[in-house]
Amino acid sequence: MAETASINVYRPVPDDKTVLFVDNLRTWFPIRRSFTEVIRRAPRRYVHAVDGVSFKVEEGDVFGLAGESGCGKTTTGKTILRLVDPTSGVIGYRPRKRLLDEWKEIGYEPPVIDKYGDIDIARVPSKFLKPLRKEMQIIFQDPYGSLNPRATIYKILEEPLIIHRVGVTKDERVDIVARALEEVKLTPPEDFMYRYPHMLSGGQRQRVGIARALILQPRFIVADEPVSMLDVSIRAEILELMMDLKKKLNLTYIFITHDLAVARYITNKLAIMYLGKIVEMGETRRILENPMHPYTKALIEAIPEPDPKNRERIRNVPIKGEVPSAINIPPGCRFHPRCVSYDQHPELQRYCRTVEPSLIEIEKNHWVSCWLYGNPEEIIKMIRK
Repeated sequence: MAETASINVYRPVPDDKTVLFVDNLRTWFPIRRSFTEVIRRAPRRYVHAVDGVSFKVEEGDVFGLAGESGCGKTTTGKTILRLVDPTSGVIGYRPRKRLLDEWKEIGYEPPVIDKYGDIDIARVPSKFLKPLRKEMQIIFQDPYGSLNPRATIYKILEEPLIIHRVGVTKDERVDIVARALEEVKLTPPEDFMYRYPHMLSGGQRQRVGIARALILQPRFIVADEPVSMLDVSIRAEILELMMDLKKKLNLTYIFITHDLAVARYITNKLAIMYLGKIVEMGETRRILENPMHPYTKALIEAIPEPDPKNRERIRNVPIKGEVPSAINIPPGCRFHPRCVSYDQHPELQRYCRTVEPSLIEIEKNHWVSCWLYGNPEEIIKMIRK
C-alpha cells in the first residue's frame, strides 16, 4: 500500500482552456417491473450504465474513454450529447457565440454555472437542444447501419443543412456538401454525391459519416469506436484523417474505444472505465506505460503481442471471474470480486468490500480509484468532510 503526503480527490475544475466537463454524471435505465413485483411493491431496479463519472476536456484534446464492452463508454458519450437524458450530474459546456445568439433569437436563457460562462447541458430542456447540435456531433461506430440505405450520399449530407437552415438555395447546399466530401478525401465529390451507401466500401462509408458530423461546423465531436468495424488496413487512414481534421478545423474529440493500441495512437488523455465508473485517468502515455489500477493492468496485459520473440512469454493477466451485473453493483470497490490484488492484501479487504474508493491523484495528473494507494482512513475522512 503506497502512502501519499497529501490527498487530492478529483473534481473537474474548469479553467480558461476547458471546452467540456462532467461532474458526477449518472445515467440509469429503469427495469420494467413484473405484475407480481408491482403487487408486492418491490423497489424499482435500474441498470447503472453511467454511475458517477467526472472528467474535464480541454480545447484540442483527444480524450479517450476506454474499457471493455458494456462498461458505459458509449452511454457516457450519448449522455454528453443529450441523445440520452442523464439521471443526475452536471454536463458543463462552453458555448460559442453563434449558439448563444441562436438561443437568444428563440428567447431561451441557458443555465450558466460558472464565471467562464459554461452552461449545464443536463438542464437544457429538450425543445431547446436543436441549436446545440451545430456545436456537438457524433461519429457512429457502424458505417453500415448509420447511413440511410435509401438515400444518396448527397441527401444524407444535405439533411442536416435543411434541418438547421444552412444554405438557402440548392446550389449553396451542393457547394457545402462538395466541400465536406473533399475534406474527408472523397474526391472528386461528384463521383460520390449521387451514389448510395451500398455502393461504397466500409472505409468510404465511415468517411461519409465523418463528413456528416463536420458539415455543420461543430467544435466538439464524440467518436464512438469509429474504426472498430473497419479492416485493419483502413483504420490507420481514418485515424490519420481524423487527426488532420482536428488540426485543420480546431476540433476537440472524445474518442471511445475498447482497443488500447488505438487509444495509444490517437488520444492524449485517457480514462479507463469499469462498470459505469472511471477507475484510472491521466495522460495516455503515462497510463499505458505505468498503469496503476489492477483493471488497467489487466487490460494492457490482454493486448496481443506482435513481436514473435515476446509472443511465447507467460502473460500474467491479473483478473478473475466475470463482469458483475450493472443492475446489482457490488458494494465497495466494484472491481474487488475480480481483483487479484484484493486477495493479496487482506489488510485492505474490509475497505474494498464496503467503501467505494474515490479518484485520487497519485502523481501529477494521474488519478486512480483504488485502495492500494493512500491511507484508507485519511481518504475516507476527507471524502466525508
